[in-house]
Amino acid sequence: MNRERLITYSQLMRIDKPIGTFLLLWPTWWALWIASGGVPPLPVLAIFTLGTFLMRSAGCVVNDYADRDFDGAVDRTRQRPFPRGAVGKKEALLLATGLALLAGLLILPLNHLTWAMSLPALFLAVSYPFTKRFFAVPQAYLGLAFGFGIPMAFAAIQDTIPLVAWWMFVANAFWTVAYDTCYAITDRPDDLKIGIKTSAITFGRHDVLAVGICHATFLLLMALLGPQLGMGWPYLAGLVVAAVLIGIQMGQIRGRDRAVCFKVFLDNNRVGLAIFVGIVIDYALR
Repeated sequence: MNRERLITYSQLMRIDKPIGTFLLLWPTWWALWIASGGVPPLPVLAIFTLGTFLMRSAGCVVNDYADRDFDGAVDRTRQRPFPRGAVGKKEALLLATGLALLAGLLILPLNHLTWAMSLPALFLAVSYPFTKRFFAVPQAYLGLAFGFGIPMAFAAIQDTIPLVAWWMFVANAFWTVAYDTCYAITDRPDDLKIGIKTSAITFGRHDVLAVGICHATFLLLMALLGPQLGMGWPYLAGLVVAAVLIGIQMGQIRGRDRAVCFKVFLDNNRVGLAIFVGIVIDYALR
């Protein structure tokens, strides 16, 4: 395989844009630390970290395949491999399949419950790109896909999925809708032209309010989760930092400037990190 093909494949996998991987990893790592009482087994941590990268990469390839007839009409995506004719449909599908198979092989050492949970996780990941044709708020569907690492992490560590795992799953779904709506505001003018559906279009002039409600619901659910897990001040401090960061974001997106909204989307990486640091310190001090 020559260097040009490798570059094309890396672009399809978004290796040069790791924000999606981080936004998937933070809730997965939250769950691994909580499920294991602060000491996740290194092999399991490695499997979930690499598996998250592989599945996110596969999802990105499928997304570009699904949007191949639209991306050329969007300023931000017109230089992706499909619009510029750098990759074929069969080639992309083979790459996505290979990445998904590698992710599947990674979980073979884990228990049967984790195997079973990997099937809906795979379905959500590969079907999400197509929901933009018919679902008014595809970001909600993305929230399910982006949060499935949470129940899978509990399944791998505890061989069961307790209620707190689903609680975190729902909380993360609201967070995903919030930050991905900011992302959707960036593309709204182009998306309106080509006729696909996004939360930014559906919420219309109430888009900023919707983002605020989703963020507030996420923070509230995570705060209510703390006492159930016996969390102390470090966990609360992490949530406070996350709330401050989100508050700053809300002030920034009020003008709906496309570049600013995209930056706000990226800044959610720090929100996930703040909560993760709080969880790690909380367990370390016990």
